[in-house]
Amino acid sequence: MRFTDRSIKALKPEDQRRDIREGKNRPGFALRIFPSGAKSFIYIYTLNGTKRRMTFGSFPAMTLSEAHTEHESARCKVEKGIDPATERLEAELAEKTADTVKQLSIEYIEKWAKPRKRSWKEDQRILDHDILEPWGKRKAKDITRRDVILVLDGIVDRGAPIAANRTHSLLHKMFRFAVGRDIIPFNPVSDMEKPSKEHHKDRFLSDDEIKLHWHGIMDSSGMSDLTRYALLLQLTTAQRQGEIASIRWDQIHADTWTIPAEVAKNGLAHRVPLSPQATSLLDTLKKVSGESEWVFPSPKAGHISPSAVGRALHRHLNRLQVPISKGTPEWFTPHDLRRTAASKMTEAGINRLTVSKILNHAEGGVTTVYDQHTYDKEKRQAVETWGRRLEAIVTGVNSCKVVSLAA
Repeated sequence: MRFTDRSIKALKPEDQRRDIREGKNRPGFALRIFPSGAKSFIYIYTLNGTKRRMTFGSFPAMTLSEAHTEHESARCKVEKGIDPATERLEAELAEKTADTVKQLSIEYIEKWAKPRKRSWKEDQRILDHDILEPWGKRKAKDITRRDVILVLDGIVDRGAPIAANRTHSLLHKMFRFAVGRDIIPFNPVSDMEKPSKEHHKDRFLSDDEIKLHWHGIMDSSGMSDLTRYALLLQLTTAQRQGEIASIRWDQIHADTWTIPAEVAKNGLAHRVPLSPQATSLLDTLKKVSGESEWVFPSPKAGHISPSAVGRALHRHLNRLQVPISKGTPEWFTPHDLRRTAASKMTEAGINRLTVSKILNHAEGGVTTVYDQHTYDKEKRQAVETWGRRLEAIVTGVNSCKVVSLAA
């Protein structure tokens, strides 16, 4: 018989399931009628001597026209020696086991971020906070540019435009990683601009701001002792936030702190001369950190998180009462303390090369290969000069005598 919507609706169920074929014009195309009254379009075919059946869909959810199209495609595959039922099962299995965003995030952190980034924990925090809740169970290949835009817009709308930029960068890296590993066919973040414009980072504190900042941190009851001293030590040493947070006591010998190569950003071990002011802070920290191997131990395990220090500073800015200079942002970050120390050193007449050595900036060129001078003497003179200047700013007293700034 020739099927029509009307003729299919008119077919009545019987006690046993039965298959009704449409006819010679559509070989193997049939309608299966169940005792319950349910009806499904099926294809009956023989491949390699074996009789097979596959179901296209249920009527009326699948129309007759759609079923005819499915049948024609399947019949052509059988003529080419391809089993359409097996092909469909394999496709369904691939879809069921396709990588979710959660699975991709784990692979990205383990295979890419951890081996390459000391800040991989920040990537994990961003994923946990903004990505895995809305996307975790979704297939990575199903994430669209519109999905990315909506997530980034949501972060901007909650008043965190810079966090939105960081999330944009992370997603771009993660999806590029996924393309390289043949997890997804394309990167949905490619050629997408960051959601917010960032200003050049040139914020540093004036003398008045340094004084207010120092005393504000020392008097802040809301910050933990470790967070407060981590911020103050960054201002005295001009080192990076991550390097400060991960100091171990065995890296400090007398008045020198050696940052191991595996911790230093440029992969080179770095000796940091400690001013009397920095040493005074460390003496106080020895009482705070107790028996831990870390100068700044975490209450959970290991050392405190560098990002946690930044968040604590941001939460307590109002209490610090740092005045706002014209043309500068209302808030500043721990990295601005490093910039402040470097700026004050050059302001005091210390040459830029020595300051660069203190900051442990990466250098290039042939000269770097041949210049094996350690600059330890120059660096020590520089940090002691900065220490005296910092002491004068904080105490209001110019003196050769060292005052304990940690008191």
